[in-house]
Amino acid sequence: MARASETDYLVIGAGAAGMAFTDAVLDHSDAHVTLVERRDAVGGHWRDAYPFVRLHQASPFYGVASTPFGGELQTSGPEAGLHERATGVEVCAYYERVRRERFEPSGRFTFLGGHDVSDGGQVVALGSGVERDVRVRRRVVDARYLSPRIPALEPPPFEVSDGATCLPVGELPAVADSAESFVVVGSGKTATDAIVWLLGRGVPADAICWVRPRDPWMLDRAVVQPDPAIFLGMAASMMEAGAAAASVDEFFLRLEDDGVMLRVDRDVVPTMARVPTLARWELELLRTVENIVRLGHVRQVSPGLVSLDRGDVRVEAGAVVVHCATEGLRQRPAVPIWSDGRMVLQPVRAGFPCFGAALVGYVEATRPSWSDASLNALCPTTPCFSTPAEWVGAQAAGAVATASYMAAPDVAAWSHSTPLNPTRLTAADRERDEVLEAVGRFKAVSEAGVRGMARLGRM
Repeated sequence: MARASETDYLVIGAGAAGMAFTDAVLDHSDAHVTLVERRDAVGGHWRDAYPFVRLHQASPFYGVASTPFGGELQTSGPEAGLHERATGVEVCAYYERVRRERFEPSGRFTFLGGHDVSDGGQVVALGSGVERDVRVRRRVVDARYLSPRIPALEPPPFEVSDGATCLPVGELPAVADSAESFVVVGSGKTATDAIVWLLGRGVPADAICWVRPRDPWMLDRAVVQPDPAIFLGMAASMMEAGAAAASVDEFFLRLEDDGVMLRVDRDVVPTMARVPTLARWELELLRTVENIVRLGHVRQVSPGLVSLDRGDVRVEAGAVVVHCATEGLRQRPAVPIWSDGRMVLQPVRAGFPCFGAALVGYVEATRPSWSDASLNALCPTTPCFSTPAEWVGAQAAGAVATASYMAAPDVAAWSHSTPLNPTRLTAADRERDEVLEAVGRFKAVSEAGVRGMARLGRM
């Protein structure tokens, strides 16, 4: 017989989006939240991530609004002067601390780890199959709509023949010291992390074959920092490029010249733009790998052979194929965040999912009488992106969304109160000459920049 309970919000998924939304609702209302997660603990895909993973952004941009994450500048190493980036273990510990020290003491929170929600709306214990009826007074919140697909949980999207060694990136440490050569499959952040990690352990660059179906654009990590003079300076460069560029490629090349965008091979114009951040020391390491395969996607790996869309490549017979080829952040159609009795968490401004989920949580908590149409108008979604044109279009949409929610005085005040917001301005920031200069530069070209990016995004 199903057990019964009641809640105001049934949040499905305890990853970054679900945690940020839950935090904001608990902080700004008297609502009760039930958080359902397939895993036994909070943290989402970080619980399954590869052991050497780190945030690609500065830690203060991640987490929940009520509890700052990190904030210290690195004082040594190749990123000295940049904000710290937490490891996967530190991210999981942070979320567990938030659950234990912020959510549970509220008395308005229930965590159902090891559970899922059936198509019929019942909460099911995955181990026992016991069902629980949860009566939801306000909304069911889908926090898994854009959940990342990661190699630890997805098989490689190609055939692996008998005798070939193919491992997800998380198992790389188990073979790194014994293998003599590696084939890294993937174009994105996971692949670059794997290569940087291998090179950092002393693996020779000529022992690595990098199968890169597309070349990616990446942001220089030094310009994506929790300092408004730096971040708004980068944003101003983006607006200037949007106002002046006649094509998408020209837009990115202008940003490269301004020190904003990076690409591994300056002789190849990238066709991929998921746009994680990358440090220049990582870029220099990646450039030491010269065995690059650009023959499309892998179809099959066999001992000594990799078969791709446009041909075959010979590799060492005992080479370890490192699977980094999952989708990562999923590309799904944008849908309204608010609908009848339901919410689907999605970005409101591109590139900062924790801020977007916290923003949506704050708006939901503080506007209980608003219609779904009004809420969606205040916080329109930003589309997902993979190509350069899509990324540019998403930046334009994010700028329009930002203008919408920042027009509400209380939302603007809340936004400037949390480090999750990359354009946060404190009272002290407003007195800094370098911040005022960046703000002025941004405002001078933002209208033309948004128009230009919207035009480029439709190309």
